[in-house]
Amino acid sequence: MNSEAHHKVQAGHLSRNAFLYVRQSTPRQVRENVESTKRQYGLRDQAIALGWATEQIVVIDCDQGQSGSSVVAREGFQKLATEVSMNRAGIVMGLEVSRLARNSSDWHRLLEICALTQTLLLDEDGLYDPSHFNDRLLLGLKGTMSEVELHVIRARLRGGLLQKAGETGRAASDGTGLWPSRPGRTRPGWAGSGKLSSSL
Repeated sequence: MNSEAHHKVQAGHLSRNAFLYVRQSTPRQVRENVESTKRQYGLRDQAIALGWATEQIVVIDCDQGQSGSSVVAREGFQKLATEVSMNRAGIVMGLEVSRLARNSSDWHRLLEICALTQTLLLDEDGLYDPSHFNDRLLLGLKGTMSEVELHVIRARLRGGLLQKAGETGRAASDGTGLWPSRPGRTRPGWAGSGKLSSSL
């Protein structure tokens, strides 16, 4: 951590706890993205390097397997927001913005609370003070990009499902109409007759 980051950390920050928020979006990611989880827990070392004692670091990881698109059903995020609003947090840590929230309104609400309570934010890229305009502007952009990323992912998934459904529909329609039974004669196919059992 560079000297600028250490300069942002004041005695008032160190007198409060450091909160580490750990989250993966789906149960499958929890099972398979082991390295990502290790990197998230590894942020504890950053807090210690900045001056927090080990016993001051509070890990919130009860939202594992929950999407960051909403705070609904995310008890961990709600607890985090409460602790920040009660002025009990000196710093909030997350591997990246999207771990905290992929919804701009939730993200900007957290930024507002952090700014009012003089709470720092830390991710893998650096340390930020939301009460400073430049830091808050950068964090706002990160939150917007995170929400856009989620929108693009959803759009791609929906497009894939629609394409698959269209291909399935075309495959089914290929069986409609007449098909040869003997040379020179035709009879209705399965879809054309509408009575599969009577055609067997």
